[in-house]
Amino acid sequence: MKLGALASAAGIALDGSVQADVTGFAIDHRKIAPGTVFGAFRGARFNAEDFIGDAVDAGAVAIVTRPEVAVGGAVHIASNEPRRDFAKLAAQFFTPVPANIVAVTGTNGKTSCVEMTRQIWRMCGERAASIGTLGVTTPDESVSTGLTTPDIVTFLSNMSGLAREGVTHVAYEASSHGLSQYRNEGVAVSAAGFTNFSRDHLDYHADMEDYFSAKMRLFDEVVEPGASAVIWDDGTNGKWTEAAKQHASERGLTVLSVGDGGEFIRLTNRTATQLGQTLELDHAGVSRTIKLPLIGAYQAANALVSAGLALATGADASQVFDAIGRLQPVRGRLERAVITAEGAPVYVDYAHTPDALEAAIAALEPHVSRSEGGRLITVFGAGGDRDQGKRAPMGEAAAKGSDIVIVTDDNPRGEDPARIREEVLAGAPGATQVGDRREAIASAIAQAGAKDIILIAGKGHEQGQIVGAGDTMKVLPFDDVTVARECAAQQGAA
Repeated sequence: MKLGALASAAGIALDGSVQADVTGFAIDHRKIAPGTVFGAFRGARFNAEDFIGDAVDAGAVAIVTRPEVAVGGAVHIASNEPRRDFAKLAAQFFTPVPANIVAVTGTNGKTSCVEMTRQIWRMCGERAASIGTLGVTTPDESVSTGLTTPDIVTFLSNMSGLAREGVTHVAYEASSHGLSQYRNEGVAVSAAGFTNFSRDHLDYHADMEDYFSAKMRLFDEVVEPGASAVIWDDGTNGKWTEAAKQHASERGLTVLSVGDGGEFIRLTNRTATQLGQTLELDHAGVSRTIKLPLIGAYQAANALVSAGLALATGADASQVFDAIGRLQPVRGRLERAVITAEGAPVYVDYAHTPDALEAAIAALEPHVSRSEGGRLITVFGAGGDRDQGKRAPMGEAAAKGSDIVIVTDDNPRGEDPARIREEVLAGAPGATQVGDRREAIASAIAQAGAKDIILIAGKGHEQGQIVGAGDTMKVLPFDDVTVARECAAQQGAA
């Protein structure tokens, strides 16, 4: 493909030669091959502008970077927003893409929603995939791991690859980092979901307003004009929910609210059962009763947002609501890892914010046999080199809803793990601290009786414990589900 044709299709004017052949795109100078377009961006830790010379020497035909940066030996595509224009160019190269694409943003629930949407589409007969924290999940259920929002080259390459494999429907997570760094650009998004909003990532965003603004780029700029916005509304009319509706309305999107206060799908009643919950809801004048095989209020919220996205992309209502009753658990999201020898179920959840931890605890609360002496035992920690202000509130959330709290390590990275635990304990002064995460899980299992429930929160699907930073950083193999099963087996053997 010719550079000039790509630029013209992307609406970008070029000063240099337009006849250069483009063979690929890269944001890592080590991945340059002859004919590559190189995106030279300034990052938090690395400045790719420093490697422009290396990229040119390796055969880069064009460099997308700031106007004031010197570029020699390749076409300089100067931009005040180089990430955005690089994405526009790359989107013209990576074709085709699936015809039906939806995106989900929000603080919590993104992973569950994109995976549930994929499952619903699949049960409606579509070839569907999802992209997010769990990686790329394809129609045959195979998974390749990845970031919540991969870099723009990986994202577009995945989209094109899925289309070439016959995938017609894709749901992807739109994180605040990805949206602010233009890692989600270039594909036609026909519907977008907003799950909820609470404190997170304030180590990256200046404040809550800045964090929310980053998420609202999905409604303001990314989705197609005339697209649908599926917004969770639990009836409390929180300012962030109303603000999301306003952003969608001002863009001219069709607002489809779902939940207790929803107008598109209204949840009229929810009853917890032993292995799930019964939902009563209204949609398009029809009342339905659905048995959702997942526990927790927020799982119901995720399922209904997913249903809204499927309906917004043309799925049949009867098939969609039938599919909700057959949804499978999402990895690391209130996943039941094991039942101990004493009979206590152990759940693993990705909750790593105060709101998410509170929601996970609230989800398990109805299933604790308190009248028979049952207790909720929560094991969790807080990550290092991340938003420190959420640590004490996480401790408060755990202490408020749990009978026994064990504070442990969770990806301490470059910080002192003991100091992180102390900051968490400031919000949960009656908690116990056990630094070694395996020992903490083993301690919870040893204490649990037949009427108790154990929640292990924070890591969910993650497969490693990150310790150290920079050159000393190591990822030690660690899977909460596997460790819980091993500890339960050891208890049973004893």
